[in-house]
Amino acid sequence: MKKILIPFFAFIALLMISSCEKDEGKLPNINLKLTVGYIYGDTTMPAGTIFKIGINASKAEDKDVLKQFNVSESINGGALTSIFDKTLSGSEGDNYSYDLQDTLGSVSGQINKYTFTVTNRDGITNQVIVNVTIQ
Repeated sequence: MKKILIPFFAFIALLMISSCEKDEGKLPNINLKLTVGYIYGDTTMPAGTIFKIGINASKAEDKDVLKQFNVSESINGGALTSIFDKTLSGSEGDNYSYDLQDTLGSVSGQINKYTFTVTNRDGITNQVIVNVTIQ
């Protein structure tokens, strides 16, 4: 009887493993807000300008919820520095919206690069980048 049960349970285990859902590995969605009052592309602005950049992010697959959101800034091609980081949970895992408001410095020609990154449950990231040059 044991000789029959062991192969039977092994076969059942193999079926369960092979029937597991395959993950497609899609990038999470992230887009810039395109409404009035927001910057939604590379631009040049006068020193001291207060500006706003907004994003909308969402999961691309039912089970691969959003887990992390980060905003980093780089000045004139330097290293990225994190200026906002958030672990997402609950309904934020399905959809997340964020607005960055900042004021430009006074150094003419300086390029501020803002990188908005969202990461899903599988560790897959997607990002949008906006360069703001000081006039």
